Amino acid sequence: MANTLEYGGYIGSLEYSPEDKLFYGKLEMIDDLVTFEADSASELEENFHMAVDEYIDTSRELGRSPQKTYKGVFNVRVD
Repeated sequence: MANTLEYGGYIGSLEYSPEDKLFYGKLEMIDDLVTFEADSASELEENFHMAVDEYIDTSRELGRSPQKTYKGVFNVRVD
């Protein structure tokens, strides 16, 4: 089982809290904090999709571009 979800170019972490009996996660590899939670795994995926869509919409409403996930590539040119 993977501990992440992917949607719209974004990656979300997946966690479970046994104390709260709640699934939760956040968008990874961006500087903004975007979280989501749910009572079931299927609901968690739906809420993850909604969190991504709302993040994009809110960023545009604020007049800024939503951050893109880091791709993990670091290029260095030396002489």
